[in-house]
Amino acid sequence: MTGRRRTSSLRPTPTALITALCTAVCASLIGGCGVLPGDSGGSREPLTVMTFAPDGTQATNMAGMPAMASAYARWINSRGGINGRDLKVITCNEHNTPVGAGDCARQAVTANAVAVVGSYSQHGRAFMAPLETAGIPFIGGYGVSDEEFQSTLSYPVNGGQPVLLAGNGRQLAQDCERVSLVRPDTVAGDTMPILLNSGLVAGKRAEAADVRAAEDAGDYSAKAREALKEAGADPSLPGVIGAAAATERASKGCVTAVLGERTETFFDSFRRVQKDLQKVRISSVLGSVSQGLVNRTGGKEGPFEGAYVTGWYPVASDPLWEPMRKVISEHAFGDDRIDPADTGIQTTWIAYTVFTDIVRSLGENVSAPRVAQALDRTPGIDMGGLTPKLSWRYEDMRAVRGFPRIVNGRVTFQVVREGRLVALEKGSRDMTATLEGAPRAS
Repeated sequence: MTGRRRTSSLRPTPTALITALCTAVCASLIGGCGVLPGDSGGSREPLTVMTFAPDGTQATNMAGMPAMASAYARWINSRGGINGRDLKVITCNEHNTPVGAGDCARQAVTANAVAVVGSYSQHGRAFMAPLETAGIPFIGGYGVSDEEFQSTLSYPVNGGQPVLLAGNGRQLAQDCERVSLVRPDTVAGDTMPILLNSGLVAGKRAEAADVRAAEDAGDYSAKAREALKEAGADPSLPGVIGAAAATERASKGCVTAVLGERTETFFDSFRRVQKDLQKVRISSVLGSVSQGLVNRTGGKEGPFEGAYVTGWYPVASDPLWEPMRKVISEHAFGDDRIDPADTGIQTTWIAYTVFTDIVRSLGENVSAPRVAQALDRTPGIDMGGLTPKLSWRYEDMRAVRGFPRIVNGRVTFQVVREGRLVALEKGSRDMTATLEGAPRAS
């Protein structure tokens, strides 16, 4: 065997040539084998993203969204990560304040996050500015701030509050002669009447009465009385037009409340002040009303039985949600913040599905600018029927004044029946044309 050892007459093997070349390049460039200049940090380095939402505040809280993001990361990492790289999720409490939202965005910048995914904040100006400066895309926000539908670095997966409110107006127009809208007395709330009215007017109804309410009130009795009166359930009417006529008039009125977590507080006050002769239909949008809220307020015996509810996605019982439910069952470890029927959880699932699909298309060279570029160019991401194919190319944008980034205008009409949120009609409706004809809402 000695005579077969390497001699000057034998050519070096391809492996030997590659090894020698690597050694020479590494020695000349960086003094040893490691990361080459311009590399993204090595193929095994985790992909860092952030999810933020308010928690422990006096207004709307969405702790389930960061919790869902963490569960998704555990699931995807148990399957080998994305292109072999672990997903690292940083979560942040934005405290429902502009300062908190800005701080979360700056934390994402400091952490070199390649995206912010599935987050909730009303304070779009505060969080989008730092993300835009750093070139970090914002994927699948909940849709409560105007900037999510205006910034070229925002990639919404639903139509946000604009689509929900327009859809709610269209749903109510089918049965309601008079509508009262109870909404937060905030900047974000100021656009709500315009959006709801676009749906009502499209359904040949009059505009809604605008009832402004404190976002963090503990009692809404006065606002409930105002809303009832504006909807046609004036307690003085039985003595004027008779009990039967007053009851008939009230039955054609509707009160819709969009107050986030405080919607439950409002309808508790509403139930206490409403009299037998003031029975109106009640309504809201998913996010303000959920299956969990219906359950804990009495189910079919509770105040929400018969309520109209407008959502973005198929009802929670739809088999299309089964993959998400399986991930929650196996990787959320019983975290009670994660309710599969909650629209925040559903939006986070869709947003992370989009992120994973896009990153897989990039291979190992992943950065915030490359993620944004891929999102700008994708011809469509198939969500299996939960949404239409999602694409944010210029030709996919809609002519909705104030909200040009809306690419998914679908809503579903739902109703609480026998204590369960069920579909009121098959399929979904696209509110894009309704919003295109609405006055500018921002």
